[in-house]
Amino acid sequence: QVQLVESGGGLVQAGGSLRLSCAASGRTGTYGMGWFRQASGKEREIVAAIRTGGSTFYTDSVKGRFTISIDNAKNTVFLQMNSLKPEDTAVYYCAATRFFGVQTTPGKYNYWGQGTQVTVSS
Repeated sequence: QVQLVESGGGLVQAGGSLRLSCAASGRTGTYGMGWFRQASGKEREIVAAIRTGGSTFYTDSVKGRFTISIDNAKNTVFLQMNSLKPEDTAVYYCAATRFFGVQTTPGKYNYWGQGTQVTVSS
């Protein structure tokens, strides 16, 4: 089992920054990690993903603004979010996958955190 705990969400004005953290515990092994978000009334979507070794993926809407990184020593994955926009408002979820490669679909992820709210005001 893997437990994931997110932190770092909050309310920020447009143009501001937030850094989300996801602490993993349990039998993490060599999991891939991802950040997803779900806005009210919308489906959950991939934001960014990373695997050990540095391979990353970003959805088009966050490229150049968000950065995913991982601290393997601390079993923690981060999402640095800059130049935030109101359309980034959502609940952000951290997830872990046992599948190889950089995974971008929710169904490929085996473990999920409880989510953290990010609200960007205009």
